[in-house]
Amino acid sequence: MLLRSSVLLALLANPALAGDPAVGEKEFNKCKACHALVAFDGTVVVKGGKTGPNLYGVIGRPVGGMPEYVYGPALLAAGADGQAWDEASLALYVSDPNKWVQEKTGDPGLKTRMTFKLAKGGEDVAAYLATLK
Repeated sequence: MLLRSSVLLALLANPALAGDPAVGEKEFNKCKACHALVAFDGTVVVKGGKTGPNLYGVIGRPVGGMPEYVYGPALLAAGADGQAWDEASLALYVSDPNKWVQEKTGDPGLKTRMTFKLAKGGEDVAAYLATLK
């Protein structure tokens, strides 16, 4: 599916995110209640909750594509086109997960399991997560 116009405009308005990974690392403290960062070899980078998927290596991973995690219908629908997370899409998603999914799929009835919205600093968190490969 094609991105809806407001998401596309946001991406075009900010083609090169200027996120600060150091700031994002601190901002990630807001995320660790639900998300851990565990490297592919099992090394725990950030001990966090298991409500959400492990976010280590999320940049480049298909949306809804971590095999060990059971995603809800909204994120599965958003990832049905095979899109992978990049810094821009992740920054938009964390600012308003439901809005991002609804605009991406064109289905205003879809709701994600992620209820938290990161009011600011999404670019920084995405830049930090991009460093974890």
